[in-house]
Amino acid sequence: MNYVWNPEWEQLFEAFLTKQMANGADAAHDFSHIYRVVKNAQLLAEAAESGDLNVIIPAAWLHDCVIVPKDSPQRPFASRLAAKTAVTFLNSITYPKRYHESIAHAIAAHSFSAKIPCETIEAQLVQDADRIDSLGAIGIARCLQTGVGMGRPLYDLDDPFCHHREPSDDVATIDHFYVKLLTLAGTMQTEAGRIEANKRTAVMRDWLAQLEKEIKK
Repeated sequence: MNYVWNPEWEQLFEAFLTKQMANGADAAHDFSHIYRVVKNAQLLAEAAESGDLNVIIPAAWLHDCVIVPKDSPQRPFASRLAAKTAVTFLNSITYPKRYHESIAHAIAAHSFSAKIPCETIEAQLVQDADRIDSLGAIGIARCLQTGVGMGRPLYDLDDPFCHHREPSDDVATIDHFYVKLLTLAGTMQTEAGRIEANKRTAVMRDWLAQLEKEIKK
């Protein structure tokens, strides 16, 4: 890869995101999430021996640069808004224009709810990097943070683990594991992403099994 990264850009990204997050970032989408996604994307690109880091790293940094609440009807459009905002920002810091379109696509396509097909390996890697951060121990913690922030109960008293009903995010936090989180490994775009996602999904299933033992009536 012909990597043209300038260390000063990272400082500019952080300053920009600080302003953007002041508008109401939730606890599960804070700076620590951004840092992990950037790291995940770099590791996946290295494992795949593919993808242009000049696209991957800015896209990973800026993938959540527009904040839309989880329960907002505008949520499916958040990644498109982020892509547009990111390009405007990249223009302002004179980041090489030849990468802008690919960065915008990677940002737009990372979202689960947007349902935009990944057309490039860079988009695949960024999408996998973001989804991996929803899995494993950190995924459990983020899910619980989101549930508390939205005022949801931890689990449904009558059927906590959705054995006899359809899971619904409107019911309880644990439902989100069955609505989305446990399905993410099957959506991974890269082999390295699938391997890591399967490991982390196993951690989540073990946690759910332990939780079921502890609250069993």
